[in-house]
Amino acid sequence: MLIPRLRSLTLLLAGVVQTVAAQPMAPRAAGPAPAPRVGRAATITTPPVLDGRLDEAVWREAPVLTDFVQREPYEGTPVTERTEVRLLTDGTALYVGAWLYDREPDLIVPSETIRDVTLTNSDYFAIILDTYLDRQNGFLFGTTPSGIEHDAQVIREGEGGGVFQAGQNRAQAGSMGGINLNWDASWTVRTSRDSLGWYAEFRIPFFTLRYGGGETQDWGLNIMRGIRRRNEEALWSQVSRQFSITRLSQAGTLTALAVPAQRIGTVTPYSLGSSSRTYATQSAFATTGAWGIDAKYGVTPSLTLDLTYNTDFAQVEVDEQRTNLTRFPIFFPEKRPFFLENAGVFAAGTPQAVDLFFTRRIGIDAATGQPQPILGGARLTGRVGGLTVGALQMVTDEAPGVVGNSYTVARALKELSARSRVGVIAVQRTATGDARDFNRVIGADGRLGIGQDWTADAWVGHSETPGRRGDAMAWSGRLAYQTRDWNHSVRVLGVGEAFNPEVGFMSRPAGYRFDELMLMRLVRSPRWKEVRQWNPHVSLRRWVGTDGYLQSSWMHLDLTEVEFNSGGRFGPDVNIYTEGLQRPFEIARGIVLPPGQYRFTVPGIDWGSDPSAPLSFLARLEAGEFYTGTRSGANVSVTGRVGAVFSSSLVVDYQDVHLEQGDFIRQLVGVKLAYFFTPRVFVQTLTQYNNQAEAFTANLRFAWLNTAGTGLFIVLNDGEAADSFTRWREPLARSLTIKYTRQIGSGG
Repeated sequence: MLIPRLRSLTLLLAGVVQTVAAQPMAPRAAGPAPAPRVGRAATITTPPVLDGRLDEAVWREAPVLTDFVQREPYEGTPVTERTEVRLLTDGTALYVGAWLYDREPDLIVPSETIRDVTLTNSDYFAIILDTYLDRQNGFLFGTTPSGIEHDAQVIREGEGGGVFQAGQNRAQAGSMGGINLNWDASWTVRTSRDSLGWYAEFRIPFFTLRYGGGETQDWGLNIMRGIRRRNEEALWSQVSRQFSITRLSQAGTLTALAVPAQRIGTVTPYSLGSSSRTYATQSAFATTGAWGIDAKYGVTPSLTLDLTYNTDFAQVEVDEQRTNLTRFPIFFPEKRPFFLENAGVFAAGTPQAVDLFFTRRIGIDAATGQPQPILGGARLTGRVGGLTVGALQMVTDEAPGVVGNSYTVARALKELSARSRVGVIAVQRTATGDARDFNRVIGADGRLGIGQDWTADAWVGHSETPGRRGDAMAWSGRLAYQTRDWNHSVRVLGVGEAFNPEVGFMSRPAGYRFDELMLMRLVRSPRWKEVRQWNPHVSLRRWVGTDGYLQSSWMHLDLTEVEFNSGGRFGPDVNIYTEGLQRPFEIARGIVLPPGQYRFTVPGIDWGSDPSAPLSFLARLEAGEFYTGTRSGANVSVTGRVGAVFSSSLVVDYQDVHLEQGDFIRQLVGVKLAYFFTPRVFVQTLTQYNNQAEAFTANLRFAWLNTAGTGLFIVLNDGEAADSFTRWREPLARSLTIKYTRQIGSGG
């Protein structure tokens, strides 16, 4: 049954490829490659008042950076609205002033007033600084007309190279390793608006950044402006359409920047009080208090030591639940602040498939997801002698049913040239009460950039676990080709049956080989008025056990995916799955699938509207075969906004499954509400019902922030045994936490 389907799909794909190849290309600006852009920052003695007005004389006298060039929608043509940027430095901070003129100021689109909001859903302004001029890594800072702080650490030019998992939408997959958006730096931004447009003013203290030695330096620099109503993006240093501002090998240069040889020194104490009750084991609420401290010290301007004692993450946003119809674990990203800074230094392996090191294994029980006490630890990251280095030591305390552990990680990387690097990593877990209980992983990885179009990645790892015998090696190789018109990749990954990265992440048990081929054509035409791009693509994935048994395969065929000029998208597709069960699989309570090979075809549709509209949606709809029966379902997210101060979203994941062994429904409902008094004062709620767990959970967070994610937090959590989103049976756990944390000190 499968062979005729594949033959028909192959013939269809061949015809589509012929048609696609004949399509006319969208217009591009003619002429030679643009000359490298060079900018300078004016040196001042009196800093400007940070109010977003940009009306002081020091701004008018600074050199202007202009002549921005579009990346979207018309690559290589000038930006449609006048854009000017000026840079200042007073030896303590870098100041960025942006004049973002607009002939239709009433059509400027503001964002929600919260840190790290998705910039592309509004008008925005962003700058990236490559402080080591390695053309690979940088610090990204951005804002919107609402005056929010948006910051991220960028590694490998934002290229994660991870594996997209079945059931994920693009938002859940993210960059898969290349951009650390959860990093929160100490900096300040102000914005203003008038009849001529909007304006942004940044103050980025040098102690927030990491850079090499020398009083005068050259840094990589690029600047980007987004005009949402036209879905337009323009950059100071022109970047090819298939990339973005993180493509640092195409960035310009900020020359002769005077930087201080300062060493950061901060301490961040916290105190908290909480009242909580777990109803199964406690007859009354228990009230406790705690305190702890984080410290940061600049060993050199490019090498930083972080210390933490009695580490607490009570203020961290809870995970958004997901439906799981597979026999494998779901990947959830790290959100805890201490582990986020310079997290890219420790990244090794294939994100979401085989991570050699995964910080959520520290202080979070892998089986239950419950937090474990972290006694403390230290982290050293930065540059030494041309090497990027990282060292991490953390210690967790004992908890009921869980032993205390000591975690040690060492990492070294060498940037060889633009877009190329090699590195090594070592990871160890040792039980604090028994040195014979340990796990070790060592690995090496590398990336080779060939021009702007080709990228090759490879890594190899070996684990050591007492009592575990067999092949303890894992390895991977990937080759990617990306241009304006094509996006292809091929990957091979092997995991020995004894490979065991206990402080890492694996998407399925060890003992398999994974092969992946992805082919995509990117088509544009000046004749299309509403459609920006057509993306016909096909992908093939196979997981074969070391015993030769086909564990899984997935063929994804999408010949009709289109992106609209509004920012929406639409794409019907066909998915052909194979699942090989070597042992019974209890897919739902009392419903067991017997061993065997199962092949099934599932048509689906991805559909999303303009994400900047006051009301928008993103949906994934599927209906088709499933193991011994059928499955129909939808994952729908509806988002509503009222200006910049209020947002809400409803997420529904509903799967109706009918099998020969029995029928069941998977239902997940989530509601998020947020009100923003200012960019630093807000209240958020996340309520979720999961019928698989038969539980309703609620999380409410009020935050009054100072800087770098510190401030006052009030967090309320509630868990209920439930039959639906509104019908609860009995309480499971409740807690109220009040926490205050403040950063003291600065660079000096």
